[in-house]
Amino acid sequence: MQSLLNTLKKVASPFRGISSQTSGILLVAAFIMLTGNLSLFSKILEHYPLSLSNLPFLLSLTAFFSLVTAIFLLAICHGKSTRWILALYLFIASQAAYYMDKFGVVVDIDMIDNIMQTNPQEFAGLITVSLVIRTIVLGVIPAWLVIKYFPKSVSAFAEIMPRLRVLGILVLLLILVVAPFSGGYASFIRQHKVTRFYANPIYSTYSVAKYIDQQINIAKVVPLKHIAQDAKIIGSNAKPELLVLVVGETARADRFSLNGYHKDTNPMLAKQDVVSLSNVSSCGTSTSVSVPCMFSSLGRKDYDKETALNQQNALDVLADHGVEVLWRDNNSDSKGVATRLKVEDFRTPTLNPVCEGECRDIGMLTGLEQYIEARKGKDILIVFHQMGNHGPEYYKRYPKEFEKFTPVCKTGELKDCSKEEIDNSYDNAILYTDYFLSNVIDFLKKYDDDHSTAMLYVSDHGESLGEHGIYLHSAPYMVAPKEQTHVPAIVWMGKSFDYKKEQLLPHKDDALSQDDLFCTLLISFELDTKMCEAKKEMLMLNQTFTSNVNSTK
Repeated sequence: MQSLLNTLKKVASPFRGISSQTSGILLVAAFIMLTGNLSLFSKILEHYPLSLSNLPFLLSLTAFFSLVTAIFLLAICHGKSTRWILALYLFIASQAAYYMDKFGVVVDIDMIDNIMQTNPQEFAGLITVSLVIRTIVLGVIPAWLVIKYFPKSVSAFAEIMPRLRVLGILVLLLILVVAPFSGGYASFIRQHKVTRFYANPIYSTYSVAKYIDQQINIAKVVPLKHIAQDAKIIGSNAKPELLVLVVGETARADRFSLNGYHKDTNPMLAKQDVVSLSNVSSCGTSTSVSVPCMFSSLGRKDYDKETALNQQNALDVLADHGVEVLWRDNNSDSKGVATRLKVEDFRTPTLNPVCEGECRDIGMLTGLEQYIEARKGKDILIVFHQMGNHGPEYYKRYPKEFEKFTPVCKTGELKDCSKEEIDNSYDNAILYTDYFLSNVIDFLKKYDDDHSTAMLYVSDHGESLGEHGIYLHSAPYMVAPKEQTHVPAIVWMGKSFDYKKEQLLPHKDDALSQDDLFCTLLISFELDTKMCEAKKEMLMLNQTFTSNVNSTK
């Protein structure tokens, strides 16, 4: 290691007096650029294909990101902590690079949030042989070498002047490589913003800092903001409402045969009297964003996690007006939505009787009869949070008898599977959701005589299955492919529900979004508030709503 540093000093240093620590930092920066930024340079080449005309700008971009990385590490590494900081960054860079290279994801604040909320079961599903090998070869071993052999620190006084000299030269070089291509950089920044998100470890560091700041703000004790305080119950329906809202996981609209998919992924729902809303977009591309966003009154464009968690959501408003709300979860958790409500965890056999390796969504129907019986005469909303199509191990999301489409991908290493195998395993999981939703409807039909019943299913976000070389989800919304934002939404309404299928069918292809869920829930429970005035007509409920208002006069 020391001989490599000495060689670097002689060959690469354009000036005298460079310290061993500074040489080591530059060596680590070069290593990270070479091993951890394949996705960055791949994305750059997509926009600027290799050619004689593009070569100067490509070299400039390469130098730019390399110099920025070196400047960043030189700025944060000082004294005895240097070896530990570099070791940490070698490990982090290896992890970020793996997921960017393997799945095409970006390590932004939403991805950091996903990582922090990943439970052990989900984490185990992400561990693969290639991840372990890459972590050891490009993360653990280099980090160990740095900890063991990195040059000892000199005094701060002896180090500061040489370090400032090096930083000054690197900043000068940065200006020199950018200046001749100022127009190209202006275009790059304006048109290819997301490409910069692949800069490793610069952008992931920025995302972590932003995430920590967000969590500090969320942790501040502030009074819960009450909303829709003008809401009042209207309507004359003598039967109590019994609604089930199914929050799906990682399902995309184009894989539902109800929406025209060529495989029969909805054989059971096709026999139910449902309406498939074919043009619904999500609030986000990850569960941690979409779930709290869809229940909030903010809407996607104004959504902010801190604001959303510090004010009431649709479920809170309903509970304030006498609706019995139950959240049953077979996923990670409610992402803060059901914090003030009754929550039941169906991820373990304690409550879920259908656990075979992993607990199945169908188990969430267990014991609901007793829950409803104990609340006779009251309005009830039951929320099911599915495991659904959670990836990348789609083949684990359904029992063996639902493996209708073969061959299937039976590994989390999606790039080791063919497109057909990935599609089949994913579609089989959709087939199981079809079975679950049909059973939910059959359950509600038992209460159709003495309740106003309905079911709404909407997935939190979609999924990329290799299109454009991208897998999974969590792409920045501004550039997210449609596969990640176009979600399925299915409605079933009982015979006593105020709104009828015939009213909904003409609008099944209208553009809707998860922004509409807040008012949809309030209106379904006959709550009138000025917050939803603008939504009534858009949600095709104005006629029904008006008749209910008149009936109360």
